[in-house]
Amino acid sequence: MSEPTPITDPYAYLNIVKNPDGSITRDLTKFPCTPATPDPSPLNPVVSKDVSVNKSKSTWMRLYAPNDAVPPQKLPLIVYYHGGGFVLCSADLQVFHAFCSDMSRDLNAIVASPSYRLAPEHRLPAAYDDGLEALEWIRNSGDEWIGSRADLSNAFLMGTSAGGNLAYNVGIRSAAASDLDLDLSPLRIRGMILHHPFFGGEERSGSEMRLASDQVCPPIVSDVFWDLCLPVGVDRDHEYSNPTVGDGSGGLEKIGGLGWKVMVVGGEEDPMVDRQRDVAKLMRRKGVEVVEVFNDGDFHGAEIGDPSKRKPLFVSIGKIISSVVL
Repeated sequence: MSEPTPITDPYAYLNIVKNPDGSITRDLTKFPCTPATPDPSPLNPVVSKDVSVNKSKSTWMRLYAPNDAVPPQKLPLIVYYHGGGFVLCSADLQVFHAFCSDMSRDLNAIVASPSYRLAPEHRLPAAYDDGLEALEWIRNSGDEWIGSRADLSNAFLMGTSAGGNLAYNVGIRSAAASDLDLDLSPLRIRGMILHHPFFGGEERSGSEMRLASDQVCPPIVSDVFWDLCLPVGVDRDHEYSNPTVGDGSGGLEKIGGLGWKVMVVGGEEDPMVDRQRDVAKLMRRKGVEVVEVFNDGDFHGAEIGDPSKRKPLFVSIGKIISSVVL
């Protein structure tokens, strides 16, 4: 079988144009969105609705709940951050909506999927700030779905790709909430599911060199994402992209001390797989309980694009959730 043709123009591949003022023009037609489905019906096993989080930032959240979830039964809460290299996509993207709906149904859980501001118009740590603010909104929310259906004492942070990076960094901040004079109670984070998390670095890893011609998210495309989302003047060895530099964040010890359960999910055909393993190894060294699930043949974000792969993933997540002693 012939080698795939390498992607040489990442901007064309992403259908984005970099403007002179530093912003970008996105081809939104490449990313079809879908509305929420708030009305119960026999054909709709999961209901969903959109709520505003911060009007001044235009941030919002899509909530998902199993159609047959009847109060006073409280269900685990999964806060899910979408992917897109911190530059593209949104919480209402069709594939993320379907993924979250399936997850809510299969895990019998409430799923909250926050939006966040995108780079380069809003460079990191803007997305991390928005991700943490979403948790504060959940904690303070008088929303009926959150109040009557979600067990705030049994919450998990999850994200795909850039969303996995976001979940990791929001998790570190959440674990250090007392140091930041931040009170999230009664919301209690029990763990993180980092699904094909987006990490990088200046020097190419073995998997990045092996999969340089990857057609889903090759290193040349990741480079563009990092160039657009990292703070101006830093390189890919910044802690936001490469958490292993400098022996990692001190917040990891706090996560370990809190007894969080962490799962890192990846695919052997993802150029980032070596970096994901390195971060898992770092967390384990810091005392964090980590389960690794790396699947042969899977590309970056495989379960998002291929619904047939979701069931095994949700089974693994279900084991993490059920292993928590409340």
